[in-house]
Amino acid sequence: QVQLVESGGGLVQPGGSLRLSCAASGSIFSINAMGWYRQAPGKQRELVARITSVGSTNYADSVKGRFTISRDNAKNTVALQMGSLKPEDTAVYYCNADIRGSKWLRETNYWGQGTQVTVSS
Repeated sequence: QVQLVESGGGLVQPGGSLRLSCAASGSIFSINAMGWYRQAPGKQRELVARITSVGSTNYADSVKGRFTISRDNAKNTVALQMGSLKPEDTAVYYCNADIRGSKWLRETNYWGQGTQVTVSS
């Protein structure tokens, strides 16, 4: 079994920063893309940022220049450094990854349980 466990959410004032981390554990042969999504109340889940196994990144337009995604392939982790936070960044943030459990298996897409980020004064 594979698990994605997020950490680092919380309450922050507008203009502040937070760092989210996600660690993949379990039976892992390889990890392709990893990313972060978010879902605000009453809205659909949306992509925030994604990073491939070789480090190529893409970001939602709303976070470009403010958020940075990174990963440590040796530790099977992905992080999201968030800066210049705005109230509209308030959401539950989910870690996501495409993981192969063994060389004989296809990739499976996994989700973490989510971590709340609240931007408010």
